[in-house]
Amino acid sequence: LLSPIISLLIGNRFSVESRTLRVLRRQTALSQAMAGGGFVSSSAGGTEFEAKITPIVIMSCIMAATGGLMFGYDVGVSGGVTSMPAFLEKFFPVVARKTQDPTLNNSNYCKYDNQGLQLFTSSLYLAGLTATFFASYTTRTLGRRPTMLIAGLFFIAGVVLNAAAQDLAMLIVGRILLGCGVGFANQAVPLFLSEIAPTRIRGALNILFQLNVTIGILFANLINYGTAKIKGGWGWRLSLGLAGVPAVLLTQCTGINAIMFYAPVLFNTVGFGSDASLYSAVITGAVNVLSTVVSIYSVDRLGRRKLLLEAGVQMLLSQVVIAVVLGIKVTDHSDDLGKGFAVLVVIMVCTFVSAFAWSWGPLGWLIPSETFPLETRSAGQSVTVCVNLLFTFVIAQAFLSMLCHFKFGIFLFFSGWVAVMSVFVFFLVPETKNVPIEEMTDKVWAQHWLWKRFVEEDGDVEMEGRVGVNGKGNGSNGVDYSS
Repeated sequence: LLSPIISLLIGNRFSVESRTLRVLRRQTALSQAMAGGGFVSSSAGGTEFEAKITPIVIMSCIMAATGGLMFGYDVGVSGGVTSMPAFLEKFFPVVARKTQDPTLNNSNYCKYDNQGLQLFTSSLYLAGLTATFFASYTTRTLGRRPTMLIAGLFFIAGVVLNAAAQDLAMLIVGRILLGCGVGFANQAVPLFLSEIAPTRIRGALNILFQLNVTIGILFANLINYGTAKIKGGWGWRLSLGLAGVPAVLLTQCTGINAIMFYAPVLFNTVGFGSDASLYSAVITGAVNVLSTVVSIYSVDRLGRRKLLLEAGVQMLLSQVVIAVVLGIKVTDHSDDLGKGFAVLVVIMVCTFVSAFAWSWGPLGWLIPSETFPLETRSAGQSVTVCVNLLFTFVIAQAFLSMLCHFKFGIFLFFSGWVAVMSVFVFFLVPETKNVPIEEMTDKVWAQHWLWKRFVEEDGDVEMEGRVGVNGKGNGSNGVDYSS
């Protein structure tokens, strides 16, 4: 959510020329709408054109959002395979010995503390962070759809390498290619969805991306649960290889990341058996999907701020409860939660995941993709993806070590950041519900008590479109721009 603010500060001081071009584009769209049977409404803030909700629009958004399946599947699958003994024995034998021999462990919280294992997970996000700078260029020059095609090709190449991996180097290269796919998909898909969607359902259609992310995570957890039971120790290859399914779809037809991609490892650490940890991860994955559907229904009704603030309180309280339970029941050499406390931990994790899924998860992509003006939209989305993947990489690379050193305090650490983010939203994030994407600067940023200082005023050359009954627009300087 910091990303649109950063972009606003570095790229939102418009020149008169770019503002004029924006008005001209708006007037051209209005003329075409009048000729094509669309409808136009006038408001004090300028002229608003509302696109029709057609089956083509809906299907285009659904198909574009399949990029989220790939992202979600890769987030979910890594935690599952890293808890499979056969996978650990082949690529991380040191970790395998620590998990199987209690005498080698200094602490229950340190079973999986291994930099190589964390690199397997985090390399995807570091590659995605780098790729997003190239994706910004292709999105701006080639367009949104070719960029999504490139993402699909990267995903397919990465899946092939991961499924056939014979050593750690091959595994990491595959993850890097998957990360490039993540960078390109996360750059193009949210922009495409926000630009094609009608204003009154823009939030719901954009959240299709996050819904597919959560579905991808759920599928990964279900598949991991099944492949872990395959005899012969090759189930992890099937788990990694099935990531190619959403990649093929996208190519004719993108605090929580730590929980989701390390969920089986986390549950295993605090005393759940191997099967029970994967089963619990499936439960949290299902909650993730259902709660994202809640966001689709409510985001254009309640607005962005209400969802973010309510979820902030819910996430904070659930993490504090988890920290207290683990602090009391899970010590360095005792991981017997007991049935009652184990159920409470799962419920609290689901409470946290549900809050994230209807707020910070989808809105972290929606708000940046709808707030940028056309002139800086591609660059702004690049900042969004870069910031997101940068912190995801840091958490992925450090989480298991943090779990080892912080123990139950890691949840207090994340809850503190939730509190900081909620305060930031309360004071600095404006509401963007039902604001046309072309009018975002005038109606949102220019009206905000703080950010209006960074939006350049147009002075005497301000040209707000005025539409008469014949659909022609005139600027305030008397020039007819409708042609």
